[in-house]
Amino acid sequence: MGITLQQVSYTYQANTPFEGRALFGVDLEIEEGSYTALIGHTGSGKSTILQLLNGLNIPTSGSVLIDETLITPTSVNKDIKQVRKKVGLVFQFPESQVFDETVLKDVAFGPQNFGVSKENAEATAREKLALVGIDEELFERSPFELSGGQMRRVAIAGILAMEPHILVLDEPTAGLDPAGRKELMAMFKQLHENGLTIVLVTHLMDDVADFADFVYVLEKGKVVLSGQPSLVFQNVDFMESIQLGVPKITKFAAALERRGFVFENLPITLEEFTEVIGHG
Repeated sequence: MGITLQQVSYTYQANTPFEGRALFGVDLEIEEGSYTALIGHTGSGKSTILQLLNGLNIPTSGSVLIDETLITPTSVNKDIKQVRKKVGLVFQFPESQVFDETVLKDVAFGPQNFGVSKENAEATAREKLALVGIDEELFERSPFELSGGQMRRVAIAGILAMEPHILVLDEPTAGLDPAGRKELMAMFKQLHENGLTIVLVTHLMDDVADFADFVYVLEKGKVVLSGQPSLVFQNVDFMESIQLGVPKITKFAAALERRGFVFENLPITLEEFTEVIGHG
């Protein structure tokens, strides 16, 4: 399943003195099986889009098509509840959503809430905890006794236990050390390779280059650039003008170009750079 936004605008607290326009006529498509990145500054509209992707927000105008469910300004909550099972949203610092007395109960809570038996929910919870790298010896521990990185994995397992078709990640590695960040991104890559569609919001351009196959650049509530990362990151001056920048190796290659080195296309990963230099 995929998601299509057509001419979507969104206004917070519409028709009040406090209303604020967050999105302006956004067209955006998340293809089934893709790994799509959304990048932009604070206030660019990324978080608003994330909440449209699973029906937490409904558009002020335009439409959001999720699988076969069309969400428009007149949609009501009961019509879009099932969408939240198909689109799993992992918020920033998802460990703040962990609450139950044991790790296993916490992860099994979501499926049970949707009517799955306790036995089946716990079987799914065990499977997803193993998938995210949580040892069985921790299943009966309180989640609050775990490290920050482990708590985050438990929270992600709780989303995966709902068996979503699409996993939406809002700055999933925020606050983690480099080793924890690397492990988590490798885990998401594996989930994607196993067939899960992934949407990633990040401020780390290297992660976009290393993992995403498509990227949307947002600025002040509008899509200003989109395409494969290898094409989008050729626009070094533009990306720096909106304070997003490009991957570190692309910035380095652009500096080499200014000194006379010729690249057919600026590399966006270290592997690409090494290959070009090796053949140079």
